[in-house]
Amino acid sequence: MMRRGFIALLAAASLLQVIPGGPAIAQTAKEGAMTKITITVGDDVLTATLDDSAAGRDFVAMMPMDLELSDFHGIEKVADLPRKLDTTGAPASYKPETGDITLYAPWGNLAIFYKPFQSSRGLVRLGAFDGPLDALLQDGSYTARFELAD
Repeated sequence: MMRRGFIALLAAASLLQVIPGGPAIAQTAKEGAMTKITITVGDDVLTATLDDSAAGRDFVAMMPMDLELSDFHGIEKVADLPRKLDTTGAPASYKPETGDITLYAPWGNLAIFYKPFQSSRGLVRLGAFDGPLDALLQDGSYTARFELAD
């Protein structure tokens, strides 16, 4: 009985691959929900993709904006946001990876991780950088401009 169910599942998966546009349609829909942004630090322009979440959409609604980034414990760059973000539907905790753009909801600040960290209660993922973060790895505080990509 179990083997028959497994074979049926394999057959269904195979059909999805031969149906024109099957998997591609799902991928396009997922990508269409994402929002591309740029982060400008000096002469460097970095790109990132924000998640389609209440917090991600609320973050986009504040753009364009200039934020003062500073280092926090040699793990992340942080900045105060102009206001709190809508965290409706966000999980209670999140384990950030290198390149993640997050909100630390209890303090209401932005946190960009340049090193991975442990799962933390109140951390909400907003999105992630599309490439290297080298321009962010500066000493001291500096201004970064966040805006929608063209």
